[in-house]
Amino acid sequence: MEDDVAVKATRTLPLDGKRLTLDQLERAWRDPALRIALTPSAERRVRRSREVIERRVRAGETIYGVNTGFGKLSSVRISPEDVGKLQENLVRSHAVGVGPDLPSEEARLALLLRLHTLTLGYSGVRPALVRLLADMVNRGVVPVIPEQGSVGASGDLAPLAHLALVAIGEGNAVFRGRRMRGGAALKAAGLRPVRLAEKEGLALINGTQIMTAILASVAFRARRLAKVADVAAAMSLEALKGTLTAFDPRIQAVRPHPGQATVSRNVARLLKGSGILESHVDCSKVQDSYSLRCVPQVHGASRDALGYVLGVLEREVNSATDNPLVFPEEDEILSGGNFHGQPVAIAGDLLGIALAELGAISERRTETLVNPDLSGLPAFLTPDVGLNSGMMITQVVAAALVSENKIHAHPASVDSIPTSANKEDHVSMGVTAARKCRTILENIEWVLSIELLCGAQGLEFLRPLRPGRGVAAAVRAIRRRVPPLARDRVLHDDMVAIRAMVADGSLLAEVEEAAGPIE
Repeated sequence: MEDDVAVKATRTLPLDGKRLTLDQLERAWRDPALRIALTPSAERRVRRSREVIERRVRAGETIYGVNTGFGKLSSVRISPEDVGKLQENLVRSHAVGVGPDLPSEEARLALLLRLHTLTLGYSGVRPALVRLLADMVNRGVVPVIPEQGSVGASGDLAPLAHLALVAIGEGNAVFRGRRMRGGAALKAAGLRPVRLAEKEGLALINGTQIMTAILASVAFRARRLAKVADVAAAMSLEALKGTLTAFDPRIQAVRPHPGQATVSRNVARLLKGSGILESHVDCSKVQDSYSLRCVPQVHGASRDALGYVLGVLEREVNSATDNPLVFPEEDEILSGGNFHGQPVAIAGDLLGIALAELGAISERRTETLVNPDLSGLPAFLTPDVGLNSGMMITQVVAAALVSENKIHAHPASVDSIPTSANKEDHVSMGVTAARKCRTILENIEWVLSIELLCGAQGLEFLRPLRPGRGVAAAVRAIRRRVPPLARDRVLHDDMVAIRAMVADGSLLAEVEEAAGPIE
């Protein structure tokens, strides 16, 4: 049998100990029923690195993290009979995370990432441990992992220790929707806990998989949200009777940032066939406000930042990030710093800033829509203003969220605080960066939903003129859930409905069916 032949199953992801693409990872993130299959080559890689550890231990060598203490205690030699206990003590002592639990999809993704990293064959663990982690993924045993407590160097120690606890039958896990003790979850899934051997506790907790899992889940959502931002901008452009001149490809060609060109093409595609644009082609307006005219430049810069972040994530996903690392071909064990989360931390901060800007410019378009001095539309988008407040306060909510995002966008990666008796004297704060980025994204989902709500209402006043095909499809999707506003009602429910369509991709799917793929 060929080593790396893909396992034939409808919903199976083979782990070959080599490379995992972001598309594969996103598929696993979105589909909790997707099964993991370890290929023979992955098991061989794990076995080869384990043989190096066992051979060195038999020879009586002193190896950090194998038969020594950790961090400041690395000079303490551990007796052969206590090396297994050392690893279990490490996991128990480091499981001190606090705060809310990771969402289950992020915790499952962290488990998958840790498993994949071990299959690369540089960690020195036994195949039995790797098989147990794969079985946990496949049978739906999801560790309960508190979000807070990692400084993002020497790995995400505290949260990963909670992951590792479940593998030894301790801690807490969720199985079939029920939270229970880790040992009970394993038993309910037909699995047995493992007794850790040399190096295995350290290999489980020494890595960047928590920050990477959080940031990857944000980036997957951000890819879709960036497209929704273009839809919202196109809708506002129509409702405000803007011009497509600023989206001319010749303008983008002389400032050739790739994201700028992509956004320009998207908006032009969404507005194709617009009767509204044709209706005011000879109007006296010379230029639109920046929040309309500079959509390619602003949205495009955020897209380019997202592209950089996705590149960092793909490299990090396929990296060996524990310490020490085992190199079987050279028969060497080397101590280094691959556990330091700085690349992911900076990427998380950058993505947070990029997403915050999508929200900032969206809020300005919403303000233009509801402000009669700027829009040419009825005040606050209500036909009977005064008695009715219309969509006045939706813009206030958007402003509040955008302002909050300015605080969250302050970079975490520029901070550092020494730990472990100053042995770990520079840290990344990568989990903090990723968590802040997630908060920003969730705020932006609301901000864009508010713009879509207001944009669709603005178009009501331009009937019977028809918007472009893509915008018209977005309005149809919205109108199936949210009727036009004739008099005041509770708009919170409308906002919730639109946000659900933004988050689950149904709004974007309907737009792409009508207008073609949004890049």
